[in-house]
Amino acid sequence: MANRFEIDGEEVLDGEVKPFGNSAHVTVPKRWRGADVKVVRISESTEQDEE
Repeated sequence: MANRFEIDGEEVLDGEVKPFGNSAHVTVPKRWRGADVKVVRISESTEQDEE
């Protein structure tokens, strides 16, 4: 069963985490630069962790 989180915010964006060097990233709109954001994972990863 998943946890439930309630977050007050301005806008919601659905996206996919993509590989980026030895890490990963989520692309957000340029207008979000300088904003505070929170990222919530809503599914299990499809890749194995290499650590």
